Amino acid sequence: MGSNPTTPTTMLILLAAAWIAGCSSTPDHYLVHPREPAPDVVMWEENFVRDPLVIHVRGARCENRGRSPVVIVHPEGGKTADEMQGILWDLAARGYVAIAADYWRFIDGAYRRNTFAWRSEAESTAILDIARELPGADPDRVGLLGFSLGGVYSLLIAAHAPERVQAVVAYYPVTDFPSWLTGMRSEPWMRPAFFPIRWWFRRESGARSDAEYERMLRAASPYYAADAIAAPVLLVHGDRDTSAPIEESERMAERLRMLNKPVRLLVVPGGRHIFNFRQPREAAFAWAATVEWLERYLHPSSS
Repeated sequence: MGSNPTTPTTMLILLAAAWIAGCSSTPDHYLVHPREPAPDVVMWEENFVRDPLVIHVRGARCENRGRSPVVIVHPEGGKTADEMQGILWDLAARGYVAIAADYWRFIDGAYRRNTFAWRSEAESTAILDIARELPGADPDRVGLLGFSLGGVYSLLIAAHAPERVQAVVAYYPVTDFPSWLTGMRSEPWMRPAFFPIRWWFRRESGARSDAEYERMLRAASPYYAADAIAAPVLLVHGDRDTSAPIEESERMAERLRMLNKPVRLLVVPGGRHIFNFRQPREAAFAWAATVEWLERYLHPSSS
């Protein structure tokens, strides 16, 4: 499952994904999370085929609990559900059925990672159908947690299935791709980096015309779907993020407030992109707020 990792196109994609992730240092996905599961935590891994998607899912939950709320975790761009293991163990120990997901799309005769993995609302909400059938899961208490591209996914799922999601936490998402791809809100010296990124997005989309591509970019942008989101949203963003500038979350929060939607923007002083996997103090600060948000709206203690 996947494409030849040595092709020039794949190398460009990896370089662009690394830039988007702000990879100035290697992220530690266990930075403020357990490196081993608690004794009563059980784990599993499975691939679910939902043509033309394969959804790779890794999960964790505590044994011998009643019906528990579900938290669906989406990693940052270029990462898989496997990197979310410490977060899953952390959430499971707190009383959640926790699952992480990544997506592979059937393209040119093979299943491949793709920036535009979803091409319909049904595809974007397929993970909710999977979560609904998990042992011990309470389908009436579902939260979404995502990082960077995963934050985008979380917001879009909440918009496409508002009646099925009770809480959202999105870390440093790009919320308006048409605007972000211009690079105009970035530092001037960074704007040339958007040339290969724009090329990459255009190629990844597979769009047959500029008009179709623009429609795809808008469909991938939570800002334009804000009116459909019903769940309370916590946006978490570092004020020193140069990959996804804080304006991305500020504009999203303002849009949700104008629509009278429940939203909070947590600004993390000194936080860079992917700060929660690189900066321990900032990571702990944001994680405490994340846990409080999920507990407030999903109530794991009532299981």
